Amino acid sequence: MNIKQLSHIKRVSGPILVTGHTGFKGTWLTLLLERLGIEVIGLSLPPLPTSLYKKSKRIGKIKEDFFDIRDSNAVHKFIKKNKPSVIIHLAAQPLVLESYKNPKYTFEVNAIGTSNVLEAAFKTNSTEVVLISTTDKVYENNNLGKAFFETDPLRGKDPYSASKVAAENVIYAWREIKNKSGGPVLLTARAGNIIGGGDLSKNRLIPDLVRAFNSNSELVIRNPSSSRPWQHVLDPLSGYLLMIDNAINGDNLEVLNFGPIDKSMKVKEVVKIASKHWGNKSTIVFSKEKSTIEAKSLELDSSLARNTLNWSPFWNQSEAIIETINWWKEVLNKSLLPEQRCNFEIDKMFTDM
Repeated sequence: MNIKQLSHIKRVSGPILVTGHTGFKGTWLTLLLERLGIEVIGLSLPPLPTSLYKKSKRIGKIKEDFFDIRDSNAVHKFIKKNKPSVIIHLAAQPLVLESYKNPKYTFEVNAIGTSNVLEAAFKTNSTEVVLISTTDKVYENNNLGKAFFETDPLRGKDPYSASKVAAENVIYAWREIKNKSGGPVLLTARAGNIIGGGDLSKNRLIPDLVRAFNSNSELVIRNPSSSRPWQHVLDPLSGYLLMIDNAINGDNLEVLNFGPIDKSMKVKEVVKIASKHWGNKSTIVFSKEKSTIEAKSLELDSSLARNTLNWSPFWNQSEAIIETINWWKEVLNKSLLPEQRCNFEIDKMFTDM
């Protein structure tokens, strides 16, 4: 991707709203939009103390508000007041294991929250495009190792993936409303396992490894033979922006996958690469227990995005892991501040493309 490819999105009449802007993806997206010179506003829950948003001292850097996406009145009031031209909906409960502990909350945030955003967008004439980020986990997965296409059937197994399938149904229903009564263009982006500097979410592989490496503590790795389409956070985010620009230009690509070109990588391979580049001295134990909760394999076909948007990942999976480890090493040894390290990677992507 290069800046010239985003010519239409740079000319929108109002700001881009990022929901969930205090989250890991939301913070990276905000920095990317600022780098592109695009006005960005945000609504989200208050940031966690350990978040990239907090570590990057983002408070007050953009027009923002903090409230629960389940509050439909607050969502509508914020969107009506700020008149975004584009909404990128990232706000979610994004963790599979957490969804088992709090299934009701997961469904409310991921499905009802999406409905609240779309209802507000349809009541605000300023909004031209809404992009909703779901997940590669919406596909019906029989663990056969096949790569999923956008046209494959959807079915959630756990509360998280099921809540995202529910969100997909919400989007489909609002597309029908648009067809009958008009409204903004609705886009659905499905991305693979996203990694990058600043993510400290619980029960995610790279954050768990970073915590163990930094404290030289023992870490038990679950599902070492499971495979996932790992990708650097900037790769799908750049794809989202190209998808929006494409829609503003009049093309109608409603659903796209964003994932690595190379074959999904096993958990134990990720651990090996991360350990080598950290210079790890902690003890890594691979669990022999086989989980029935999480999928054994996930593979995503992103050829449609590559062929229609001229999008491709800047980093392959190994490079994305190494870049993430380098981010943490430089931030933890205070060579660079978190925001500086993020902007370094953003500039690197634009400069080298």
